[in-house]
Amino acid sequence: MHRLLIVDDEEIITDSLHETLAGLMPEQLDVCKAYSAREALEWMARTRIDIVMTDIRMPGMDGLEMAERIRAYWPRCRIVFLTGYSDFDYAYRALQMPDARYLLKTEGYAKVTAMIEQIVEEIRRSHRMDALLERSQELAAQLQKLEREDYLRMLLRSVHAAGASPEEWQSELEQKQIPLSASEPVQLVLGRLDSLGQTSAAQLHRLLASARVIAASLLEEHVRQVSVADARGDVVWLIQPKCEDIKLDGAFARYLEGALELVQEACVASLGVSWSFAVSGQSCAWTDITRRYERLKQLQWMKVGDGVNMVLIDQGEELPKAPPRELGRPGSRIEAMSGYLETGRTAAFYESFEKVTEELLLPETPLEEAMETYYSLALMLYATVSRWGLSPEIPDRNRLLRLEEQASMKEAVQLLYETADRLVRFKSSDEQERAHAVIRSLCDYIREHLDHDLSLVRLAERYHFNPSYLSRFFKQEMGLNLSEFIDDCRIREAKRLLTDPHLMVREVAVQVGYEAAHSFTRFFKKVTGMTPQEFKDAEASIHSRSEATP
Repeated sequence: MHRLLIVDDEEIITDSLHETLAGLMPEQLDVCKAYSAREALEWMARTRIDIVMTDIRMPGMDGLEMAERIRAYWPRCRIVFLTGYSDFDYAYRALQMPDARYLLKTEGYAKVTAMIEQIVEEIRRSHRMDALLERSQELAAQLQKLEREDYLRMLLRSVHAAGASPEEWQSELEQKQIPLSASEPVQLVLGRLDSLGQTSAAQLHRLLASARVIAASLLEEHVRQVSVADARGDVVWLIQPKCEDIKLDGAFARYLEGALELVQEACVASLGVSWSFAVSGQSCAWTDITRRYERLKQLQWMKVGDGVNMVLIDQGEELPKAPPRELGRPGSRIEAMSGYLETGRTAAFYESFEKVTEELLLPETPLEEAMETYYSLALMLYATVSRWGLSPEIPDRNRLLRLEEQASMKEAVQLLYETADRLVRFKSSDEQERAHAVIRSLCDYIREHLDHDLSLVRLAERYHFNPSYLSRFFKQEMGLNLSEFIDDCRIREAKRLLTDPHLMVREVAVQVGYEAAHSFTRFFKKVTGMTPQEFKDAEASIHSRSEATP
């Protein structure tokens, strides 16, 4: 989803443009508004801005200076300046700015909407894979170096000596051509490709490589980064800002959130696949990379919904204590099955599960190999039961680890199936219930706070989503856009309040979220076909006639 910010110190112009453009492309365009350059820069610090439509002449900071500051943070942001006939000097300066446009305020809404549609289409075309691959050939070659990938996986497993000095760390980083500093903390991002369906291993490898190239291309402007695919096929990024003045804090995490949204949109447009991301809200020392990575994996599993792009920011300040290391490690197939189970990929899980259990029952399978495979699979299921807090619901889970008590291997495999079925059912029902609970809470909040700021960005902040994900998630659950639901709630409440003879129209406007009565009047008439005062008079007339009837 793209984000448009309208900026003008004249409220009637800002409100009118917002009202016109908010319904233009509700599933593609999130429209925000600000009444000053200062307020616009506050928006810029909190979320990614793709298009800014601004008055070129405003008190304090003018539109040109504001646009320069926005471009410094979001270089791909498109600028549209609104000018009058007397603003020629300003307009001439605006035309020198790359990718900037200008519109006369007298040209009408049709010209405005046409220009916004054109810009959105340009942004969509800019995400084409061909251009991104052409710009990133050198980076793609570096990502294929096996030595560096092995070293990064070793960091994630904490095999590297934690007591190494910063100088020793830096020497190894330079040797592996990793463009990061060992003396500075790092920010972690965990990404997972979704909606891959029946993709073969070879196709998955090519898609993952291409998606990583796209991500690297869109992140490289402001950050130094390196990525690696872990044992489950997820991608982990280690990131540091290029500019030394930028701090690794919550604001930097918000920047990453916006940049990763661009990665999601580019991968959908170019490859037909989507990313889900978990971002560490705070930086960590190199010796804590393993624990931060494990936390992000847990957050990915705890996500609400499935198959929808998301960027989840870890807001936790302290990491949990590192768990004791387990003796032994399951094979790669068992690890993959664990990933399928945690992420709800039921079909892939059962396909792998059946292949492994069929091999257990083959007469030619050596006993030692069968026992090793069984215990690897049983331990994975047992650990999942404990991790999901299902021990009371599955009291016979301990039988999984006592193969000698089973009458035969066939009976032991049946126990594995029963446990797996319980876990799959829990995962499905748990995700649905959590999704419904979030949407119910959001709807109740909107109904009870119509006079508050109900912009998509602020609602997303309240419920700890990113804006684009919240918009898609709400549409997926409710069958209508979030903005349509808010408008419907406002109309219902406005109609109820207008029947109160003691309330004036401007008071009703404020209570349903409109500070300007004229904006409320336009909105109400557009939906109902009559002004609020006409509706109020009609209701009063009906009430009078009912009282006069004996």
